[in-house]
Amino acid sequence: MPIWLNVESSGLASLLQQLRDEPSGSTLMMVAFALVMLNTVRALPHYLGALLLGDELGVHLDKSWLKVAVPLLIIPLVYGIINGYNTLNYHFGGPALLILLSIAVLHLLGKGRLRPVFKSIVLGQLLLGFQWLDVVLFLSPFGFGGGPVSTEVKQTAEQLGFGSTLSFYSLVFCGIFIMNALILAIYLTVSEQKWKMRQDLHRARHDVAESRSGREALHLVHDLKTPLSLMEGLNSLIELKTEDPEILRYTKKISSSIQSTSDMVSEILYHEKKNWCTMKSFIEYVRANKLSDSATIYQFDLQADEEIEIHINKIRMTRALVNLIDNASDAVEGQTDATVTICSKISDNELFLGVQDNGQGITEENKQKIWKAGFSTKSHPGVGLTFVQNVVKEHDATLSIESVDGEGTTFWIHLPKERVRYENLNYR
Repeated sequence: MPIWLNVESSGLASLLQQLRDEPSGSTLMMVAFALVMLNTVRALPHYLGALLLGDELGVHLDKSWLKVAVPLLIIPLVYGIINGYNTLNYHFGGPALLILLSIAVLHLLGKGRLRPVFKSIVLGQLLLGFQWLDVVLFLSPFGFGGGPVSTEVKQTAEQLGFGSTLSFYSLVFCGIFIMNALILAIYLTVSEQKWKMRQDLHRARHDVAESRSGREALHLVHDLKTPLSLMEGLNSLIELKTEDPEILRYTKKISSSIQSTSDMVSEILYHEKKNWCTMKSFIEYVRANKLSDSATIYQFDLQADEEIEIHINKIRMTRALVNLIDNASDAVEGQTDATVTICSKISDNELFLGVQDNGQGITEENKQKIWKAGFSTKSHPGVGLTFVQNVVKEHDATLSIESVDGEGTTFWIHLPKERVRYENLNYR
């Protein structure tokens, strides 16, 4: 910035020459104003750059202290580099130290809740205010206004007898900008906190509503046990009262259907309730569930034999798989070739259930965050993967991710060999 925006190109040099030729109070104030604006515009890029870089590194590496440490390191370094190639002494004095202090205070007061764009706005106001301190005469011994132009302006003011006037107006302008920055910082911090509180309240209401709906659903499911028991009793009575082979054949089918429905109800009511089912019946049950209303193409790549049996809570495992499918659908939404593939395979007698998409993949940063309850890259609360993890743990299974940037992601559920059996087929 100092290479192309210097004293000459900014017009400050001509004002200084005018002040030397015809010294006056009005020219002095014009020079002071031009000097402050020049210093602010030249300093703003690297101050904002250091601030934003610190914020980004702090978030990316999950180390909040970097948000302060990076600007504290970079800003003095930039001054040193500029002074190394520029003939004009780029003075690192009081305003620079006050800005560094302000960055630390902004971070501490905001407690990480103030977004970088808002910090930048506040920092710009503070920078403009602190630059006025460079032309306050009595602050010179304290490291303010040590540059050649600032020194000349203050010396001229003292010679003209305008030293007190220049100092007074400079302090007034400084106070206005600093007060404005403080009010803005408080307002933005409070607004940001209110916004986050509304988001948390919305999420809490959603969770409460979901929990209430879940409890009501469980009560309704529990009440199904009564009519099922009655149906089973009546069916048994019919079997006792008849010897007709055709009717007995129907009563056996009814009894089998009642037992299947009862098992499903038990699986919904009790997490620990698990039954053996074939891969064929499980995949058919997954197919029967509505996956999503979108243009996504759903494919099946089922390498595991359909007669393999797995010991699972079919209802909860299906919900877990559908959650992964819905997440995959979100990942490919809007793509012309959007594809989600449901996979299965056998490895070391373990059975792998997978959901693959051809989206943009998951970044290394988000791989660490997706397991946290509430995290989501969409507008809705992120609860899906947390539920999937819980279901996986209930089955003594594990969950893994394979993701390639720009190519897609695959989530694998690893069912241990203790929950897989091959008694109905020759493969082992």
